[in-house]
Amino acid sequence: MSLPISAEEASQTAGRRTERCRWLRDTLKRSQQEAVASSAMTATSDNFFNAFAIFMGATLGQMAWVSGLPQLFGALSQLLSVWLASHFARKGFITFCAALQALVVLSMGALAAFRPEHGVWLFIALAALYHGFINLIQPHWRAWMGAVVPPRRRGAFFAARTRLTMGASLTVFFLGGGILSLCDSAGMAWLGFSLLFSIAAMGRWVSAWLLWQMHDPEPRAVRTPGVFVRTLKNFREAWKDATFRQYSLFVAGMQAMVAISAPFFAVYMLEGLHFSYLEFVLASVASVMTQFVTLRFWGRFSDLYGNRLVMLITSSLIPSLPLLWLFSDNYVYILAIQAFSGFAWSGFTLSTANYLYDIRPFRSDFATYAAVQSALSAALVFVGAMVGGFIASHAADFLSFTGWELASPIFVVFLVSTLLRTLVTLWFIPRAVEPRVRPRPDLLRLVFRIRGFNAISGVALDFLTVVRKRRDGSSD
Repeated sequence: MSLPISAEEASQTAGRRTERCRWLRDTLKRSQQEAVASSAMTATSDNFFNAFAIFMGATLGQMAWVSGLPQLFGALSQLLSVWLASHFARKGFITFCAALQALVVLSMGALAAFRPEHGVWLFIALAALYHGFINLIQPHWRAWMGAVVPPRRRGAFFAARTRLTMGASLTVFFLGGGILSLCDSAGMAWLGFSLLFSIAAMGRWVSAWLLWQMHDPEPRAVRTPGVFVRTLKNFREAWKDATFRQYSLFVAGMQAMVAISAPFFAVYMLEGLHFSYLEFVLASVASVMTQFVTLRFWGRFSDLYGNRLVMLITSSLIPSLPLLWLFSDNYVYILAIQAFSGFAWSGFTLSTANYLYDIRPFRSDFATYAAVQSALSAALVFVGAMVGGFIASHAADFLSFTGWELASPIFVVFLVSTLLRTLVTLWFIPRAVEPRVRPRPDLLRLVFRIRGFNAISGVALDFLTVVRKRRDGSSD
């Protein structure tokens, strides 16, 4: 028998609800604004890194470092963030990292203006720091949003946030291409890059200020000793699962073979085909927009026929992508290739994410499995990029020795990448299994956050959560 609630207690309860509604409404609004502000940075920085390295005079070998080292450093930073989570207040840590990231991007603008000796290597170091801060922030941001956004509103909230992110990113991307093209035509490409990175830094600083204004209902995680050691043990346990191990080797192997050629598409377009920066942007957007549009198609297809079939179809298409560049340099043809690339990558990205959720042991820690796969991929991407840089650096000598006639020495890299992608696919096909499809949280199946897009793996999906609390307190 429950005791009656006094008027004072009822008033206090109502006051707490009113206060919660106030900070929740304000925090969600600022989060949407922060999505637009941070997009000014991600659209500018992520997508012009290769073009900036080329402007700075990077060699083919250095282009491999531009692509590979930041990925590796970012993965290591994400592992470090597990330990850091229990030592700092969450909001303060995220805001501090965001402000430092803005400073890193502004330093890239200074490199464009002054072009110091060894500027390429300085840029590579700054790019590594840039990705490091992204991966330090990401796990804490996901946990923060998971604590703030009510489950019943997550679908609508993140769908709207994704639309804002994509709209702002593409707008800034187009404007960036236009600014660079205008400045380059005036013989001042350095000014264009300085302006772009200054805009990116300003967007990130605004983003940091908005993050600081948001409310965090769980400001500090409970500090528990031995968290890093337990994380490593969880990694080891996850690796014992044969299905997961083969899946991880497949995804990481495919991304490594893609990384062999990924940095050199920008080199070929800007230096081989002499694209303007605006033409370069349009070619990139053709891939990104196709991915964004076809993600929902692949989602319905995988629901009907399973993620294994989608993985097999798209992994059979991906090896052909570098090969298609050999047949024509017509701009419309290049746009068609990019659109086809987006179609293949959208299915691959979505199906591999769903497949990982389906193959994990029941009620296990999904975050551990995702972290293992991510770390392995980053390590192999670094190796693949280094191999690609070595091949590209010696491609001209190889063609001269063999007498082969190719329109560009970079085509050697494209051919090697095609061959190795095919071998990875052939290795995985007999090992692919169709897991039992468990009911997925709606957020995993339907609503995703597009974290960014890059030359290695196209659109990057970042799921807020894949764990849904049951009424008995356990997770499924």
